[in-house]
Amino acid sequence: MSSGDRPELYDFHGVQMMPAFTATWERVQKFQARPDDVLIATYPKSGTTWVSYILDLLHFGQNDPERQTSLPIYQRVPFLEMAVSKPEKGTNYFGVDMANELTTKPRIIKTHYPVQFVPKSFWEQNTKIVYVARNAKDNMVSFYHFDRMATMEPAPGEWSDYFQRFLVGKMNYGSWYDHVNGWWQKKRNYSNLHYMFFEDLVEVKSLLAFVFWQNTGLEIDKLSRFLGLSVTPEIRQQITGQVQFDQMKNNAMTNYSTLGEAMDFKVSPFMRKGKVGDWKNHFTVAQNEEFDEDYEQKMKDATLQFRTVV
Repeated sequence: MSSGDRPELYDFHGVQMMPAFTATWERVQKFQARPDDVLIATYPKSGTTWVSYILDLLHFGQNDPERQTSLPIYQRVPFLEMAVSKPEKGTNYFGVDMANELTTKPRIIKTHYPVQFVPKSFWEQNTKIVYVARNAKDNMVSFYHFDRMATMEPAPGEWSDYFQRFLVGKMNYGSWYDHVNGWWQKKRNYSNLHYMFFEDLVEVKSLLAFVFWQNTGLEIDKLSRFLGLSVTPEIRQQITGQVQFDQMKNNAMTNYSTLGEAMDFKVSPFMRKGKVGDWKNHFTVAQNEEFDEDYEQKMKDATLQFRTVV
């Protein structure tokens, strides 16, 4: 697909969006959430698939092991607002329909919506929501490489242009700053929101080079408590091993390699590095200085802190 075939962003209720995520807006807004649903909310490329897999394993990994080898993660955890229909190419994906058709309890659903776009039934039903945030520098780099390989996304252009677009929020789903701050503010008056950070999920290695997966395991414990689940140390260790980045990158059920033409894996894998600090391989010194100055102006809430290095 050439850049000319790529979709264009447009202003949708004050947020830059593309048609594939707004086409079913009215139906999505009427979606009936349930009290036992779990909604995963993220800005794109913040660890959505990672947390989706963790939650799926926590809820269904022991009782339905076949699920882990037969259903891709995007079918287990529907993308609520996604709407793609190309019958001539055999491509149909309506997230709202898939969410309505889920038979699992709980239903695990994902969205990239900013907080103000979330259907009101989620708030009315006091649904549990897991929000995952990632530091802006790594988020930008990951989003850039995703837009290079995801043919249904707007063309990214050159890195220098993409960098500027990110700063001003001309991205699919709008401004990173608005997104992470909006959900952080919601946390203050909605108790069933668990706000977590991509950086906290990354494994920690000991001085002896043994991987203890300390951070991942601790975050799984926090998620388990939030969800009201009792997880044995053995199951926790098993899940922690399964969700390590290299494991997921080589797992056809989690690496999106079964999705078809929507992604060009010759350009970049869907799961690329999963590291903290990869931005250093992309930002010039001047860009880093410009970014830090811009960040200081826009991130006014001192209680919301991100790590950009391990």
